Amino acid sequence: MSARWKKIVSLSVLGFATLATSYGAAGMVGGALPTNSGWRAPETGVRIFVESNGIHTGLVMPVVAEGLDWSDLARAGDIADPRFAAHPYVAIGWGERAFYLETQTWADVKLQTILGAAIGSDRTLMHVEHVAMPRSRPDVREIMLRPEEYRKLAAFVRASFRVENGRTVHQYGYGSYDAFYDAHGQYSAIETCNAWTGDALRHAGVRIGGWTPFPVNVLGWFAR
Repeated sequence: MSARWKKIVSLSVLGFATLATSYGAAGMVGGALPTNSGWRAPETGVRIFVESNGIHTGLVMPVVAEGLDWSDLARAGDIADPRFAAHPYVAIGWGERAFYLETQTWADVKLQTILGAAIGSDRTLMHVEHVAMPRSRPDVREIMLRPEEYRKLAAFVRASFRVENGRTVHQYGYGSYDAFYDAHGQYSAIETCNAWTGDALRHAGVRIGGWTPFPVNVLGWFAR
């Protein structure tokens, strides 16, 4: 390799490292600046959860609460084993199609997938899991919402589903208890799956950071 190409490669690596560092720093600052700063959780209301697998965050909500029922969007017949639809909760997240389907864990992460999603993609999905009561663990947070706050949250989430001819379009998920659905919205380095979770909570009036691109930006606002 010539000296000229070595210099180009070195500058490219330095530029990428600087960009990644700046992005990480901006995310931590944005996640630390509160919105809805006067919000406090009520003692009673609708209990939801925020959970993370280390990459994606999602909202865990009761299938039926405050007159709202998720079974019209996330139908029992949409999952490989419809018996799981009897569980009382649904875990719902939003994200980029390739990122969701190819990066279930950190071991699955590929640079080309990350870069492709970060540049921008309108191929987005909703991920819905039918689950029992979430267990207490470090990557789960419980949040109590007032009925009107829960209705706002649910309205935001429902609006993210793409509905065609009165029905959601689905495909099977990672296992027998989950499915993916076509979604609205464009994924980017700014509007990540975790930013969507923060947007949903912010829309409901919950105290959370102004920009939440990483899981820690979401979970960090709620006590274990």
